This record gives sequence, structure tokens and C-alpha cells, in this order.
Amino acid sequence: MNDSVSSTKPTLLNPPGLYDPAPNGYSHIAMVPAGTRLAFIAGQGGETADGRLSSDFREQVRQAMANLLIAIEAAGGQTSQVAKLTVLIVDHSEQRLGILGEELARAFGAQMKPVCTLIPVPRLALDGMLFEIDAVLVLPDR
Repeated sequence: MNDSVSSTKPTLLNPPGLYDPAPNGYSHIAMVPAGTRLAFIAGQGGETADGRLSSDFREQVRQAMANLLIAIEAAGGQTSQVAKLTVLIVDHSEQRLGILGEELARAFGAQMKPVCTLIPVPRLALDGMLFEIDAVLVLPDR
């Protein structure tokens, strides 16, 4: 890992006394290093570049993660520099939480996952949209 990435990687913590959130794909605390700037990535849904939206929840999550990775790269970052995620799920369930955890592991790899807030919602912006994810990314100060 180059110095600019390692110097902007948030410190992720799961302190004793709190349950282990790793199986659900997140950490409890993210501390941002001094001398960095933040990039805010808008909510990414499961639509493809041509606007196609699968009706399958897992396919939407997988596509939304792919869209998020494109946005992270466009901002000049890497997944290890993501400090915070917010996830919106229509008709949330334990099964959907499991899918989210699996797809986060697929997109982010074995590294500790960022802080995350999951919000169950009745609907999202587009008809048929079941999932949305946004991110806060830590980048080197210019």
C-alpha cells in the first residue's frame, strides 16, 4: 500500500463491551486521520449504466457495490479509505442483512469493514429499487 493511501486510511475499531459487527459487514468506530479531506459519494443503487434495474435483491446489491467502487475510484480512493457507509433497504429482513454482509465482503475483501448505518425504508427513488448505499471517503489533503 502506498504512503498516501496508508496515511488516509481511517482507523476502524470494535471496542470491548460492544458486540462483534463483522459478520454483518461493518465496524463500530471510524477515526479519520488529521490532515485529510473527505469525499461524499451519493447513494448508489442497483441500476446499470444503461438504467436497467434487476428485480432480484442480491443482483441489485451487487450492482450497487460495483457502482460504489466506480465512484470510489473516480474520487481517487480505494475501499480501504472508506470511513462510513449508509445503507437503505426496502423490506429489510435478516436474510437481506446476510446478503448485504456477503456482498460487502465480496466488494471490500477481507479487510475490516467501515462504519455503517442500515436504515429500513418503505421505498426508494425508483420503482422497483430495493437497495441504496452511500459512502464517506478519506483522501489525502491536497
